[in-house]
Amino acid sequence: MKEISDRQETILALIVHEYIDTVEPIGSKKLLETYDLGVSSATVRNEMAALTTAGLLRQPHTSAGRVPTEDGYRYFVRRLLLDTDLPAQEKRLIRHQFHQANADMEEWVQLAASVLSHHSKAASVVSSPHTERAVFKHLELISTRVRQILMVLVLHGGDVRQQMLTLTQSFNQDELSNIARQISRLFQGKDAQEIRQSARNLDLFTREIVDLILEIMDRADAVSSGMIHYDGLTHMLAEPEFARSESAQHALRILEERSFLEEVLAKALSPQIGGVEVVIGGEGAWEELKDCSMVLARYGAPGYATGAVGVLGPTRMAYGRTISTVRYVAGLMSDLVLEAYSEV
Repeated sequence: MKEISDRQETILALIVHEYIDTVEPIGSKKLLETYDLGVSSATVRNEMAALTTAGLLRQPHTSAGRVPTEDGYRYFVRRLLLDTDLPAQEKRLIRHQFHQANADMEEWVQLAASVLSHHSKAASVVSSPHTERAVFKHLELISTRVRQILMVLVLHGGDVRQQMLTLTQSFNQDELSNIARQISRLFQGKDAQEIRQSARNLDLFTREIVDLILEIMDRADAVSSGMIHYDGLTHMLAEPEFARSESAQHALRILEERSFLEEVLAKALSPQIGGVEVVIGGEGAWEELKDCSMVLARYGAPGYATGAVGVLGPTRMAYGRTISTVRYVAGLMSDLVLEAYSEV
């Protein structure tokens, strides 16, 4: 990340806080009226100009103040955001809601989605805990048109994943079927880690197919193959950033397309139980997230079961509160999973 001075860090943090609250560009006059910065208006303007040159602020209009860029939010979250905690009263309220629920995992998952949405004022995503890693069962490669095939991957438990592929060379159906049978014989009953260990001496084309299989299995490992619960979409779509229909459609796609959500979780979710990850503006990897931020955490108990909890909202998000809420709910869910599975 770019190195900026202590005073510039202070000004950036204040602009982020003010913009989150007001959704209005922040000028030097607003900062000096609200905060005792101990410097002149000209100094503040110069520092804001420097932050703009550094790509951490932008000026929507020539005569307007500044707003944070995606890089500005990233700098704020990773360098300036203090480790905050939920107020004790809110913790007691959330804990009471969970203790009032029946001892049913799906009810806990639904409650977690509701609590996250309510306390973050954004959309929430919670996956059910899953106990087993994805295990390869069977593969089909079906020719559909010239150099295009449909890959059908069947995992143990009946989970079926499909993906269209465009090949650099042509294969007839008999050749594709032979390749699929070879892969099925080699990897029957193996998880992703075992497949990686035994896939070293394959030819280039077969290796490319195996790499796609591993990508799909990694996604399946990252999120439960059971239900994914959502809540609070109306909170998110009510934000000014999503008044534009294009942005709203991107937000809806994130929640509606399971394969896309699984990809994000597989690549962004921390492997550590309770570890919180923040994805801002798609981090250059996901165009659909360009107007959004996600705060994600894995919950569960190692050796028993794990799932994911998260919040999806605009980049203009109250990060401190959202991160502390996600972390606390993930901790509660981990305790519940440990209790449930240790009694089995």
